[in-house]
Amino acid sequence: MQMFDYILDTNILMSILISGKSSYKPIVMFNRFVTIDYVFKEIDEYKDTIFDKSKLERNQLVEYTNHILSKITVLPRYVVNEENIKKATDLTKDIDFNDIWFIALSLEYDLTLLTRDEKLFNGLTKKGFKKIMLFDQFLKMILQ
Repeated sequence: MQMFDYILDTNILMSILISGKSSYKPIVMFNRFVTIDYVFKEIDEYKDTIFDKSKLERNQLVEYTNHILSKITVLPRYVVNEENIKKATDLTKDIDFNDIWFIALSLEYDLTLLTRDEKLFNGLTKKGFKKIMLFDQFLKMILQ
């Protein structure tokens, strides 16, 4: 299987964690995913939602979370230079301010951002930002 590099945003990571599906394990094992530490701020805000919506018992969810996160590289925000933060701010200002760090990371490393946020995808695509893909498109592509 070919190795890809992608950035995961919070909604993808949360949906993977909530699902608890073992089918995500090979996806994170055979693809190299990167995210930014800001993801933990958002996940922490929604931890109750993750526990409530997951069909896994608490200890199973913790074990699953450990496995998934052990396969994803998490970078600190300081790796992104100011110029890319400014570009990301300009790109996201009228879409969703919370996505600045993911867009900035995409610009910094020239990697495609995977998201389920159609508003973000459509808004950035209209602005000419090409390094973004809906997660369902990604799944179709790798499962062919």
